[in-house]
Amino acid sequence: MDRYEHVRAAVIGSGFGGLGAAVRLRREGITDFVVLERAASVGGTWRDNSYPGCACDVPSHLYSFSFAPNPDWPRTFSGQPHIRAYLENVADTFGLRPHIRLGHEVLTMRWDADELRWEIETSQGTLTADVVVSATGPLSDPKIPEIPGLAGFDGKVFHSAQWDHDYELRGKRVAMIGTGASAIQIVPAIQPEVGRLTLFQRTPPWVMPRMDRAISGAERWLHDKVPVTAAARRRLLWGIRELQVGAFTKHPNELGLIESIGRSNIRRSIKDPALRAKLTPSYRIGCKRILLSSTYYPALARPNVDVVASGLKEVRGNTLVASDGTETEADVIIFGTGFHVTDMPIAERVVGAQGVTLAEAWKDGMESLRGATAAGFPNWMTIIGPNTGLGNSSMILMIESQLSYLADYLRQLNVLGGRAALDPRPAAVSAWNERVQQRMKRTVWNTGGCTSWYLDANGRNTTIWPGTTTEFRRATREVDLGEYQVIRPVSADAGIADRAADKEAV
Repeated sequence: MDRYEHVRAAVIGSGFGGLGAAVRLRREGITDFVVLERAASVGGTWRDNSYPGCACDVPSHLYSFSFAPNPDWPRTFSGQPHIRAYLENVADTFGLRPHIRLGHEVLTMRWDADELRWEIETSQGTLTADVVVSATGPLSDPKIPEIPGLAGFDGKVFHSAQWDHDYELRGKRVAMIGTGASAIQIVPAIQPEVGRLTLFQRTPPWVMPRMDRAISGAERWLHDKVPVTAAARRRLLWGIRELQVGAFTKHPNELGLIESIGRSNIRRSIKDPALRAKLTPSYRIGCKRILLSSTYYPALARPNVDVVASGLKEVRGNTLVASDGTETEADVIIFGTGFHVTDMPIAERVVGAQGVTLAEAWKDGMESLRGATAAGFPNWMTIIGPNTGLGNSSMILMIESQLSYLADYLRQLNVLGGRAALDPRPAAVSAWNERVQQRMKRTVWNTGGCTSWYLDANGRNTTIWPGTTTEFRRATREVDLGEYQVIRPVSADAGIADRAADKEAV
């Protein structure tokens, strides 16, 4: 008898990746699975990031599953509440609730080589699974830098992904640390109500106008009654972004026109020459994530806002000291400093066939086969793994490609019959990543003259996919068994049983 509850598959996380995996499992006829979620509700990063102004920078009709179109998006770029509601609706529509276990934080996942299964210890108990699908996402664990004196700060401190909605900002002296995608949404949202807002900026981002508008009732009615119109809209949005990829990946100099639009945006919004100089990037547009906002620059030009063109170096009581020596008094510090992307904490909790953690295996940089599987970690797959990120399009497209790979992976296990596991060959993993890194050399992310969160501690880009979503879909359409080792149980009894199963299958 099994010592613990056993399932065919365990999905970790209930954001887009986790819910998408759950839907795909059901579509493949697999109902023996669980979705383990550490929080009290589904939604992933769109549950956690509830800061003022939070919204997506990918058009709504492209930032949704192709198999779950939403004709009722209210705006061309949706806000966090609508995206979270969409994910809740996906969980309901596809009957996923019975499979979801809320409040089940995964503490460790350990491969059992004798049983060919994963033993998963959660905060609510232990279970085992033949296959693990890790869908925790790269934007799930906030990163706060180690700042001398921060522990002694007398005021309030929180990260943008852990917003304290009970804390009143009105009239306060607020310090915003960072100028990433979250910060450019937070700044204009809170600027009108705070007493003083100081933005600590290490590197200015390229910010383009956000062409957002309400989607009319007529459009929504048409998309609902004639679904092909919504599909056509999605395909047009996708096609435009596919055509842009070459400039990012092969010909960065072609981004000059886009860069000129960005400079015009700064000149139009910022009249003060000194402030304009602080906000003008010195690197090629696209090297860091291009941000979208039509309210960020106007907010920075307001009288109650200061921009410190330097990072936060030290905290002395209520005084914040920048690297350039600038001192600022603050009542609250908000960190918009991103997430653990290239050093995902979940990797420390995954123990593979050799008894080493995934974090140890990836100590020199993340590597996987086709962005999905890692050598030495049989029957383990990640959604949004190494080199699957995008610089200009929707991650949902990449997620759906990986779900196709997951589906074929499970089909291959069924074809093998009996108890079996697939472990990617180290040579196949190395060959895949060598090709990816070779292509990466000419991209704007590697040649644009910036330091970004796309790069790991060794300066290696282990985050972005250097091609089109079409290329990735083609590369992950099916599993090539030649890239994997087939593992069978080593015990005599199990071996006899599996040989019998193999003979019966033949």
